[in-house]
Amino acid sequence: MSTTSVTTISREATRARFAVGVLFFTNGALFANVVPRYPELKSDLGLSNAAIGTAVAAFPLGALICGLAAGLLIRRFRSSRVAVAATLVTALGLVLAGVAPSWLLLAAAFFIAGAMDSITDVAQNSHGLRVQRLFGRSIINSFHAVWSIGAVAGGIMGAGAAALRIPLPVHLTVSAVVFGLAALLAYRWLLPGAEPRDIEGIAGAAGADGADHSDAAAARPTASARASKLVGSRYVILLALVLIASGGAIVEDAGASWSAIYLSEGLGASAFVAGLGFISLQGMQFVGRLLGDRMVDRFGQRAVARVGGALVLVGMGSALALPGVPMTIIGFGVAGFGVATLIPSAMQAADELPGFAPGAGLTIIGWLLRVGFLLSPPIVGAIADATSLRTGLLVVPAAGLIVLVFAGVLSARRFHSDGRDG
Repeated sequence: MSTTSVTTISREATRARFAVGVLFFTNGALFANVVPRYPELKSDLGLSNAAIGTAVAAFPLGALICGLAAGLLIRRFRSSRVAVAATLVTALGLVLAGVAPSWLLLAAAFFIAGAMDSITDVAQNSHGLRVQRLFGRSIINSFHAVWSIGAVAGGIMGAGAAALRIPLPVHLTVSAVVFGLAALLAYRWLLPGAEPRDIEGIAGAAGADGADHSDAAAARPTASARASKLVGSRYVILLALVLIASGGAIVEDAGASWSAIYLSEGLGASAFVAGLGFISLQGMQFVGRLLGDRMVDRFGQRAVARVGGALVLVGMGSALALPGVPMTIIGFGVAGFGVATLIPSAMQAADELPGFAPGAGLTIIGWLLRVGFLLSPPIVGAIADATSLRTGLLVVPAAGLIVLVFAGVLSARRFHSDGRDG
């Protein structure tokens, strides 16, 4: 292959990485714009904690019902097209949530947004893993770090709009237009062509950039084989990976669905300060994901996940045991750092499980982890109505405990700075 061809492919890979980053950013920012305004949605429609929790749960319900269509859509239309189109419909669904006059229409709007978000999630991760293979090294955590940046930016936008009392329809329409246009503009730099049909085809395409990918390819069955010996079945492994990812999802959902309500109603924080719980979680999650690839290379996925589970358990456990605005914001931040690598690690491990068709493990775990998002809001809401929201938020340290229990299925592989397996 000529130097010119290698340079051209390298430039295309770099542009594609940037474009996938834009998709992750918009995906994080769109939903985060709504989160600080949950107290307003709750009060405007006169909803109880259980009612707002159930309405919010329509988001993951839509994801569960429609998420399995992602694989078919990607094979039919390409991950690039599916990710961008689903992003636009997600934005529309969130605008509809801002103008919903009743609980039913609010739940329907969240259902639409959640359905499209799940398809976006699988499509952008699929395209991101495709780009990662071109680079020949781990970059998936960096994409999720960009998602966290988007979530923080969206949370700040939402908190600022709430503090300025900007009407919800105006705020969410502006958000949809800005981030929808960003996704559209990113499309031209995504990788061209249909999705690779098999791992060998992907590896062959990755090898076109001049890098030697044989070691990375060999590492895939080795890591999964170790996990297989530990648990005994790829299906049990997949279930454990779902529980790990769901632990991360439960923590993220607690910050998204309940942090603003808990800080404002339970602890008397102002509208802007109430949004800081979510911003703290997403901000520290970003830091964790920014460091994630290096931490995993140095210590292994298993050790990083176990430490993360312990941070969630101790951080949010302490915040709930010693309630106060500063302690709660710090607690959400510690929990965000703790779960930073959980979903990316679980997705990568699922995608590398032997015995599944390429992409099948990723699609399955992307679908099943939504159970955590589905069950968490109504459970927390019901507990809050029966006792208190502070009691309901005990699901967060419980999620940390779940991660500690099941982290053993993740790879313990470590890499030296020179790339050697250690």
